[in-house]
Amino acid sequence: MPDKKSKNFHPGWSYSANIYEVNVRQYTPEGTFTAFAKHLPRLRDMGVKVLWFMPILPISKAGRLGTLGSYYAASDFEEINPEFGTKDDFINLVKEAHDMGFKVIMDFVANHVGNDHVWIDKHPEFFVRHEGGDFLHPHGWSDVSQLNYEEPEVWKKMTAVLKSWIKEYDIDGFRCDMAHLVPLDFWKYAKKKVSKYKDDLFWLGECQEPEYHAVFDATYTWKWMHASEQFYNGKMSLQSLLTVLYKSVTEFPCTSMRVYFTSNHDENSWNGTEYEKYGDAVKLMAVFSCTWDGIPLLYSGQELPNKKRLKFFDKDKIEWNGHIELHNFYKVLLTLKSTNKALRSGDPDVLTKIISHPEDEHVFAYLRKYKSSQVFVILNCSEQGLNFEVKNVKGLFRNLLWNDDVDFEQKSLVWLNPWDALVFEKLNAV
Repeated sequence: MPDKKSKNFHPGWSYSANIYEVNVRQYTPEGTFTAFAKHLPRLRDMGVKVLWFMPILPISKAGRLGTLGSYYAASDFEEINPEFGTKDDFINLVKEAHDMGFKVIMDFVANHVGNDHVWIDKHPEFFVRHEGGDFLHPHGWSDVSQLNYEEPEVWKKMTAVLKSWIKEYDIDGFRCDMAHLVPLDFWKYAKKKVSKYKDDLFWLGECQEPEYHAVFDATYTWKWMHASEQFYNGKMSLQSLLTVLYKSVTEFPCTSMRVYFTSNHDENSWNGTEYEKYGDAVKLMAVFSCTWDGIPLLYSGQELPNKKRLKFFDKDKIEWNGHIELHNFYKVLLTLKSTNKALRSGDPDVLTKIISHPEDEHVFAYLRKYKSSQVFVILNCSEQGLNFEVKNVKGLFRNLLWNDDVDFEQKSLVWLNPWDALVFEKLNAV
């Protein structure tokens, strides 16, 4: 529930946040917490604010896929995957991250567990079964078994898991896997119970149901991502794409936070890298994700950039080469997101105004304002260079990606290269 006194609907630190998804297994040759920790200074310099760790629990062997199995098929909620290190290693990593100013959220898989989870034998009543008595493997996922939320004890046990992670590891929130597959009433119950242990927890739900914002600070934007891929591949017009975007604005509460991304672990492994999906428009889509009303999400290695699909069930390390090509590109965007209040997410006091004409076939431009702070973004959503006439934007702005200044009192035409993205920050804002 919002804090009426402060008018905060979300943790205060989350309004200007960004999220970086950490795949510990593939991040380094060692695939450990300790090895990943060496990257923290670089990520801090790049402007990363929130580290989301994919599941770090031991993985079931029964029905295991590949050589190492799925992170999302846990065998125990109270232990750490020895592949990554020890409990103390993770505790130390979280402390080091906190000391550097990061927030840390953990992946929580509430819908199912691995086929040899410790509860399978101890609490068989916790699971959904077929008529013949066999455990249900949801959605054809052969390596996991479905938890039964008609069993009240499941609610208590799963809430206790959340509580233990908060108390033992001092984490700052949860990314909840396939949240819509779990009853909304459970999430309400669990959030109420665990918030007493930390009152500024951040809740990210992997779902896109508006009603789940009764619990979750942020949800996913799968519809936008799929539509934007169709647009780039010529299967949808710009106006049809923007209709998808505007619909998400009207269907969700004005205080809701939506997470925008060009890649994540599922997309990268199963549907392809952002370069396969967006080609020449990769940077344009990244600029949109970082400047529209939402929270930008980056996946491990996007800043390299990593252009290969990482195997999901086997070791397949990111090929860090000492040259992080997009470090400064993302640093500009993430720093702007965290420092300019015009880019706050889920804040009804921020105005987002569309500057491009509704019938424009190639350009999408918008101005975001909070009091005197302004960020102006122009996206050339086409493969041709063109001039764009700027209207209804006044004052001196800095073009952050080109590092030059433009006075829109004196200049109204802006040249855009193919698939170009320009980001302007108003100067002398009070």
